[in-house]
Amino acid sequence: MLPNFRCVGVGVNREEIKRKVIEALKEVYDPEIPVDVYNLGLVYDINVDDEGNVKVVLGATAPGCPVAYMIVAQAEEAIRRKVPEAKNVQVELDLYRPWDPRRITKEGREKLKALYGYDIVEEMIKRMGLDSDNQQGA
Repeated sequence: MLPNFRCVGVGVNREEIKRKVIEALKEVYDPEIPVDVYNLGLVYDINVDDEGNVKVVLGATAPGCPVAYMIVAQAEEAIRRKVPEAKNVQVELDLYRPWDPRRITKEGREKLKALYGYDIVEEMIKRMGLDSDNQQGA
């Protein structure tokens, strides 16, 4: 008698799904900030398991952000639309880990520089008393 094996993750390309999730998140914006949530550094974690289930953890630029849950809903909808191979999509909001402007990606920082005409991220870092050499962005 052969053991009862179950094939897990056959045909699931976790890295490809993660790449597509990132592209979907680049279409989601905080209505007050003209940079997408990925490049703004609001994506704290993306996990794709062997079954193709997707879990994303988002932060907010401020704990009392009145549109945080709207952004979560938009992120979930964008992932479902752009990544049809994702089996189950779960997007959570983490308000316990504070967002930090050093999380902004290089691309996000360039977008903000182009928009405002100066390095607004460096200004935020200075005003918050943070070490600008300790970059956290993706």
